[in-house]
Amino acid sequence: MNPSEITSILARLGARPSKSKGQNFLVDGQVADRHVEYAEVSCNDTILEVGPGLGILTTRLAEQAKKVIAIEADAKLAAYLRDVLPDNVELIEGDALKVPFPPFDKFVSNIPYSISSPLIFKLLEHDFQRAAVMLQKEFADRMVARPNTDDYSRLTVSVSYRAECRILEKVSRSKFWPSPKVDSAIVELIPHSPPFTLVDEDFFFHLTTMLFQNRRKKIGTILKMRSLVQGDDRSRLPYMDLRAEALAPEQIGELANRICELNLHKK
Repeated sequence: MNPSEITSILARLGARPSKSKGQNFLVDGQVADRHVEYAEVSCNDTILEVGPGLGILTTRLAEQAKKVIAIEADAKLAAYLRDVLPDNVELIEGDALKVPFPPFDKFVSNIPYSISSPLIFKLLEHDFQRAAVMLQKEFADRMVARPNTDDYSRLTVSVSYRAECRILEKVSRSKFWPSPKVDSAIVELIPHSPPFTLVDEDFFFHLTTMLFQNRRKKIGTILKMRSLVQGDDRSRLPYMDLRAEALAPEQIGELANRICELNLHKK
């Protein structure tokens, strides 16, 4: 589907690409083909897609999958899709951040930039076999970052705890219409068992958020600010003179466990 075709369809719908909704339509069919290939879709799979747009991925997924469930927030695009998608596609009109995800095997989506972070966190709370997602390249870099780099973040730690993650392909901004200001990347996520043991998983994620909200401060200073460390507590905990960006995910897990074991998180 080329830009002129997209423009014609949108004109008939009385619609325009929305920056606030992150609507940049993929115009390269070969990229869409590879995206579907990365997901290793089989005839027994139920695929969940968020933001199908005009259906460039959806139609390809429907050719290979048992069923595709597509969630579209834009009412005009949803109306168009109802008329053109095959029978094995179930279209849900609504906000993907609010709509409960139905059971699915694989997640394949060109995710709107505006909801990348909350949607990935929501996805990781669900059971699935594999995800192949198109994301802003800078966001993808944060997902796979290493400690002691600028891209290393709460997102990195949370993703690594839930899944194996790797960037499969960089996608130029020229492959979209309207062309966004940044490049994209296709990322693979394969869920795995937690790589380390936690005393309290909720506290681990709470601590991770706390540390990266103050990433330029030393960990001991942050814990003191949040009244988790007082007096002699510093000597009982590791990594007090380091910053969050220096700790690997398992080290943050170690710190969370030590705080829990000492009951400091209940103060």
